[in-house]
Amino acid sequence: MRRILYLAQAEVLHILRDRILLAQVLVVPVVQLLVLSNAATFEIRDTPIHVVDLDRSPASRGLVNRLAANGHFDIVGDTPSVDRADEGLLRGTVTMAVVIPHGFEASLMRTGVGQVQLSVNAEKGSAAGIVQAYASRVLAGYASELSARRVGRVLLDQPNPRIDVRVRPLYNVTQNYKHYMVPGILVALMTIIGTLLSAQNIAREKELGTLEQLNVTPITRGQFIVAKLLPFWVLGLVELSLGLLVGKLVFGVPMRGSVPMLYGVAGVYLVVALGIGLWISTLVETQQQAMFVTFFIVNIYLLMSGLFTPVDSMAPWVRTVSIVNPVRHFVTISRAILMKGAGPAEIAQPFFILLGTAVLVLVFAVRQYRKRAA
Repeated sequence: MRRILYLAQAEVLHILRDRILLAQVLVVPVVQLLVLSNAATFEIRDTPIHVVDLDRSPASRGLVNRLAANGHFDIVGDTPSVDRADEGLLRGTVTMAVVIPHGFEASLMRTGVGQVQLSVNAEKGSAAGIVQAYASRVLAGYASELSARRVGRVLLDQPNPRIDVRVRPLYNVTQNYKHYMVPGILVALMTIIGTLLSAQNIAREKELGTLEQLNVTPITRGQFIVAKLLPFWVLGLVELSLGLLVGKLVFGVPMRGSVPMLYGVAGVYLVVALGIGLWISTLVETQQQAMFVTFFIVNIYLLMSGLFTPVDSMAPWVRTVSIVNPVRHFVTISRAILMKGAGPAEIAQPFFILLGTAVLVLVFAVRQYRKRAA
C-alpha cells in the first residue's frame, strides 16, 4: 500500500509540473462547457432585421414596435428603400427584411387583410425557417390584437383583421442545408490541415533533435519557416480545389460568385491558419502536445464560427468574442461568394479583418518562434 501511495504521489507531481496536462484536466473542460452551452444552440435571439415601412401609418408603426419588443429581433435598419434592405441581406448584416407596402392600414380597414413581405436570407437553411416562424408568430399576434381592439358598430361589421405574410427566400430558395454546410465544412478541413499539420511538423523536428541542428546551419530562421509552411499552404489550396469539385458534382453546391476571388481569400486565410500552427509549435515539445493544443483551439474556433449554428443564435458575449475569430470570417466569405455571388464590396469588411489577423498572427508567431529557438 505504501508503494502505491509513493507511485501515486509521483504521478500527481508529474501532472502538476506538466502545464499542458494540467490545463487539459482543469481548464479545457470548463472553457468547452462555457462555449458549447452558449454557441451550440438554434435558439434565435437578437436577429438583425431591416424594416422597410412604406405605409408610415399607425398600424404599420404598431407592427414595427411589436417586432422590436419581441426579443428575437434587433432592428438594425429602418429605411423606405427596398434596395437598401436587399443590400444588407447580400452583405450579411441582416438576416431578414420586413417590407410593409403602401396602403397596409387602409387594406386592413377595407378588406380585413394587410400584406407584409418577409425577405429571408435562406442561405442559413433551417435557421431561416426558425426566423420566419418567429416573425409570422409576431404578425399573427398583432392581427389578433387589432381584432380585439375593434370598437363601434362600423368596425364590428368588418371582417377580422388578418396579415397576409408573403415570404421571399433568398440565396437558398430550396433551403437545402447541404448548400449551407458544405462551404463551412470545407473551411474546417482547411483549418485542420493548415494548423494541425504545421504544428506537428515543427514539433516533430524538436522531438528528433533536428531543429537544433538546423539552427546552427547557414539557413536563416525565416527561410526555415517559409520552407516548412509553404507545402502546407499549397496543400490547403489543393484541399480547397478538391472540396469545391466534390461540392459541385456530389452536392450541387452553387458557385454564383468569383472562384478566383475565393482562392485569393483562401490564400490569406491559410496564412492565418499556418501562423497559429507555428505559434502552437513554440508552446509544445512533442507532437502529442501539439495535437492536443490544436484540437482545443480549432474546436473553439469552429464552435464560434457560425459553421454549425448561426452566429445570430449565440449569446451576446460569444458574438462579440467571435469577431476576432478568423474561421468565422472565412466561413462568411465562402458562403457569400458561393451562394450569394457576392463581390469585393460585399466581402470587404470580413476580408480586411482576416487580412489584419493574418499579419498580426504571422508576425507574433515568428517572433515567438525566434525567442524559443534562440
